[in-house]
Amino acid sequence: MLVLITYDVSTKSAEGRRRLSQVAKKCLDYGQRVQNSVFECIVDTTQFRRLKFELEELIDEETDSLRFYNLGDKYKTKVEHIGVKSSYDMESPLII
Repeated sequence: MLVLITYDVSTKSAEGRRRLSQVAKKCLDYGQRVQNSVFECIVDTTQFRRLKFELEELIDEETDSLRFYNLGDKYKTKVEHIGVKSSYDMESPLII
């Protein structure tokens, strides 16, 4: 399934800047950044639960926020890209 994750982490303190970095790194473990605080992650149900739990452990619910949009398995008809920022097909083989 494709899950779109967005977050807003307060960076008014050094601790907030650290949390911001940790949240971004955790999202990169599961998917690709499509905008500054927006990630697309192709995960199964178990991976999604684990990712959600790990992110909830990182944020401060008093100052930060997370949003999860579950686009399901048939997401390709639900996503439209316009503009120059490119992304890669996460379901295709990646040659390094």
